Amino acid sequence: MTEDIRKRLDPDASIPKHVAIIMDGNGRWAKRLGQPRIAGHKEGMNNVKTIATAASHLGVKVLSLYAFSTENWSRPSKEVNFLMRLPVDFFGTFMPDLIKENIKVLVTGFTDHLPDRTRKVVMKAVEDTKDNTGMILNFAFNYGGRAEIVHAAKELAIKAQDGSIDPTDIDDELFSSQLLTSQLGELADPDLLIRTSGEERISNFMLWQLAYSEMVFDKTLWPDYSVDNLIEDIQEFDRRDRRFGSV
Repeated sequence: MTEDIRKRLDPDASIPKHVAIIMDGNGRWAKRLGQPRIAGHKEGMNNVKTIATAASHLGVKVLSLYAFSTENWSRPSKEVNFLMRLPVDFFGTFMPDLIKENIKVLVTGFTDHLPDRTRKVVMKAVEDTKDNTGMILNFAFNYGGRAEIVHAAKELAIKAQDGSIDPTDIDDELFSSQLLTSQLGELADPDLLIRTSGEERISNFMLWQLAYSEMVFDKTLWPDYSVDNLIEDIQEFDRRDRRFGSV
């Protein structure tokens, strides 16, 4: 698959090291078919394996997926409970494939607030893949950009108060080290953000990290988002002229 999928891209194409995806459109996908929203979430979960495998074979180093936001708790309890079971089903089904693909799982979010079963399954996936050296599959789960920034500010305030740091030493690098994405090191900031379903907003996702990311708003609903869509969006990224504020 690796050789075949790379042939579909220009050999000189620039591959984004870190791709982040806001997986939007599960509910609308289900509605179109006259099914409950949870059917869309289940189909969306199944699509994660397909897209993650393709991204890995294309040479992406980090794939971050916005799986559950800090605001999603306000959804109907039945839907929230189903979403909390999805990681259990996902890792129970696809862990052998992740191991085979040498994919390393990380989770970015406030995991302490997750239900015990969900948290244990997620952290076990992290532990079971910690020695894998391939692409990092980073799930943003119970994650919110504003909450992350507030958390980082509080951590720095505590360090300043106890004398661990001088407030005047706080800069971009030090602030970034307190963010939940610091575990990704130099790959913390996405090169490319993709949002599916046609909506054109970032919905409180990686507010700090997206400062200079290229953004593609794909009209495809997430359950229908295919390897062809991913290739097209990476080709669009390759056509962009990234200047990072310069001329």
